[in-house]
Amino acid sequence: MTPVITLEPRLYYNLNKRVKKSRRIDGNSGNFISLKTSYHPDWFVISNTENVIVISSISIIPTWGIRRNIGKHFTYETGIGIGYRYAYAKQAGFLENESEGTVNIHLRIGYRF
Repeated sequence: MTPVITLEPRLYYNLNKRVKKSRRIDGNSGNFISLKTSYHPDWFVISNTENVIVISSISIIPTWGIRRNIGKHFTYETGIGIGYRYAYAKQAGFLENESEGTVNIHLRIGYRF
């Protein structure tokens, strides 16, 4: 296991339309677009294997998703996006840094207190 720092600002774009149709918007229930930005540093590794190398990387992925309520306390969310990932491989002893396309697909179930 390694740490990751993620920032994902969101724009919920259909809240007014949902209100006009008498649909729920509590708990940010609606459609959104976001810019998921993640940084995987090489600070430490939790592993039961010796000499594990972590390559620092950063990814930026524009994502589209929906978030809905199930009852009073449960929510579900799904999203998909295609973006860019850059790995700082030279710091780990490789000849060149690496860049590639990346995908973000998620399905989440949550509980609100």
